[in-house]
Amino acid sequence: MAKKKVEASEIDDMITKPDGYYSNKRLEMTEFIPKSSKKVLDCGCSEGYFGAEVKKQFLSSEVWGLELDKQSAEMARKKIDTVLQGDLGDTIGQLPKNYFDCITFNDVLEHLVNPYEIISRLRENLSDQGVIVCSIPNVRYWRVFKKYVFGKNFRYEDNGVMDRTHLRFFTKKSIEEMFNDLNFNIIQIKGLKPTPSVGFFIANLFTLGFLSDCRYIQYACVVKPIKSEK
Repeated sequence: MAKKKVEASEIDDMITKPDGYYSNKRLEMTEFIPKSSKKVLDCGCSEGYFGAEVKKQFLSSEVWGLELDKQSAEMARKKIDTVLQGDLGDTIGQLPKNYFDCITFNDVLEHLVNPYEIISRLRENLSDQGVIVCSIPNVRYWRVFKKYVFGKNFRYEDNGVMDRTHLRFFTKKSIEEMFNDLNFNIIQIKGLKPTPSVGFFIANLFTLGFLSDCRYIQYACVVKPIKSEK
């Protein structure tokens, strides 16, 4: 399979990605964006396909994107309103305050050195009713869980839950704890892409539902900052 080179000056400078890595539309994530959203920021917007879908579904929306990869950022500029290219921590400082009704992270937080810091900083860029919507891989996903628990192998791969560029790993519980620690209210959390494995359903039955969170490859969540009392 052909590979896409990442610029040497960037974080993934020694990694190649499969074709299509930067062009995933993530259509299933648009359902989590509030229908009233007029200004949306997509963190890690890749080539802009998701942002373009948001503009299509939310006809009067203004979509911004932040993207590390230079080539992807150039392509995204053809699809959405504004794209800032560079490291996420640096480009946040260029964003308008109290502006976005929705900020999205589609499988991005796990690539960050300190996702806590990034989320905390973005609070001030949300409008009064603004929310953060994110998709996060589940390291307890059944097929992955089997490999490192029973196969004794924590093996990295080109993409997916065990993507070798992941710096953080999350479970449903740790996702909830992260946002609670950051003083966000969790409005919704939902598992995505459930395993069809019969073996999983048998194992979950015998453990009385203890493995229920292992069913999903990702979790989507919608969170909103808890306003501090003055």
